[in-house]
Amino acid sequence: MNRKVYIVSKKKKKRKTLFLFLFTPILIVLLATAVYATNLYLKAENIANSSYEALENDVANASSKVENMSILFIGVDDSETRNFNDSTRSDALMLATFNKDTNSVQLLSIPRDSYVYIPEKGYSTKINHAYAYGGAQGSIDTIEHLLDIDVDYYMRMNFHAFIDVVDALGGVKVDVPYAISEMDSSDKKGAIQLEEGLQTLNGEEALAFARTRKQDNDMERGKRQQELIQAIVQKATSVESLTKYVDVIEAIGSNMKTNLTFSQMKSLVAYAIKNTDLSITTSQLQGKDSTINGTYYFTLDDEELEKTRTLLQNHLNGIETNESASEDNGFESVEMQ
Repeated sequence: MNRKVYIVSKKKKKRKTLFLFLFTPILIVLLATAVYATNLYLKAENIANSSYEALENDVANASSKVENMSILFIGVDDSETRNFNDSTRSDALMLATFNKDTNSVQLLSIPRDSYVYIPEKGYSTKINHAYAYGGAQGSIDTIEHLLDIDVDYYMRMNFHAFIDVVDALGGVKVDVPYAISEMDSSDKKGAIQLEEGLQTLNGEEALAFARTRKQDNDMERGKRQQELIQAIVQKATSVESLTKYVDVIEAIGSNMKTNLTFSQMKSLVAYAIKNTDLSITTSQLQGKDSTINGTYYFTLDDEELEKTRTLLQNHLNGIETNESASEDNGFESVEMQ
């Protein structure tokens, strides 16, 4: 049966695969357990348990039942040079809200340079500083203040995981759009040189491909990161990779932190796979480039921000957005199968 959903801006795409991209680590773990059964299942469970990190403000909820909830995905671009600590700034933020009754997901990308209030410090600056000031909890507190919703869970992925996972899989094939000269994971400038065209990248090269934005912008970088994750998933699901799952799981486990339990992870992915009519709405906070006291910021549009708050609050609370109100707020009605 067809069902209407509302899309923020006409440029946004509806992709169930995007939801699965966010859970790439969990997907690989589940693929591994499906192939090697008991032994690898236990290893995957141990890795997931070692990645579990509760937050000080967590409310105990051990249930693996899928309910209306929100998850903040935090991508951290750190390295040994940066000491792998909480002083590193977040490089990517995406909030997902889930409504089990409407079988829908809202995915909101938050520009890393957004000028917002940081509760941890009591003043406004770039949103990526929140992680440096207070770790995952600092990012969550900032998002909750910005959007006026509760963030139930988080998943922090170290971008260094790309290196380990890609190398464990024996490289991934992607189409490099132009010649790239980038630093490596140790921040050595010009260490990675890529030519234009379809090619197989190793871990360091994949990271350079994912992080570069010198010749375009954050939007194009986001597309490249999605392409890379898709390539990783494709390689991980190939027959040739079955014997490499142990190394892949270990790479993920050492580079991920979350307050989701293993049971909750399995339930979320099973839910996404089972519900073939799952609708995905993607959007990005709107604003403009600005310079404040000589520093670049992305200043958010207050009116659009308020619309986004209302949308997410309604989505989590199960309040249906009618078609006329959605169109007034800049949403487009789209039929999904």
